[in-house]
Amino acid sequence: EKDDFKIVYREKTAVKIGEKGINHGMITDDAIDRALKTLTKFKEVIEEEQVEQVFATATSAIRNAQNGKGLVALIKEETGIQTRIISGIQEAEYIYYGVNKALKIGDQPSLIMDIGGGSIEFVIGTTREILWRQSFEIGGQRMVEKFHKHDPMVQEDKVALIEYLESNLQELFEACSQFSPKTLIGSSGTFDTLSDIYSLKANVEREKDATEYPLTIDAFMEIYHEMIIKGREERLAIPGMIPLRVDMIVVACELVNYIIHKLELTNIRVSAYALKEGVLLNTLYTLKKEETL
Repeated sequence: EKDDFKIVYREKTAVKIGEKGINHGMITDDAIDRALKTLTKFKEVIEEEQVEQVFATATSAIRNAQNGKGLVALIKEETGIQTRIISGIQEAEYIYYGVNKALKIGDQPSLIMDIGGGSIEFVIGTTREILWRQSFEIGGQRMVEKFHKHDPMVQEDKVALIEYLESNLQELFEACSQFSPKTLIGSSGTFDTLSDIYSLKANVEREKDATEYPLTIDAFMEIYHEMIIKGREERLAIPGMIPLRVDMIVVACELVNYIIHKLELTNIRVSAYALKEGVLLNTLYTLKKEETL
């Protein structure tokens, strides 16, 4: 198979590249420091594993920062890693490739949602094709800094957040009225954690190498109602919660809840694959194409 791959090493680190600067179009010195430390560590792993080709992508926070290109140059200088800044549309397409590999979307249009720190990608597609895709610069970190002013969030914050989503997502609503998706597919990130929490609560077995994770609309609603009344420490105590997600999960849950109700979605699925697997699949496809020329 041209698009088969085996994962031999996987690691996630919360760099929080947009923290305290994302809504001002800047990457702070602290965030730059965290990025360089993380990539230096990853570079050591790359060398240990004797990796021949490295593909690094930068998304919303760097894409929109005044000093984003400067950071990319600094990363190259300090680590030797060449980072490519990709557009929101490219990001959405890569996410679709990853998701479609993980769970085969089917013949009916589904709505894919990927909640990043800087942007949120939405794709409407089937197994065969992308019908519509868009990237919105309203990611989790942006929403946290704008609206999560009290912990737990107060009604006033929630109302302001919903109004913000309503005014920023009109393009999505128009596309959904055209294609009528009924299933929401969440890719990686927040949705991984929601699935972890559900699996532990409901005692659902999850296979080690599964590429689709369990979650239901009812289970999501139960978790949502728990998240919005708890403070940070209480959220951290929820089995399945991880420090990487604890700050962004409340606004992410508000977003998912809003989308499910607004679009009258009746089913939810979770893909273990997202952007990075999509980049890998696209790379493998390109390499195979070159080989056959």
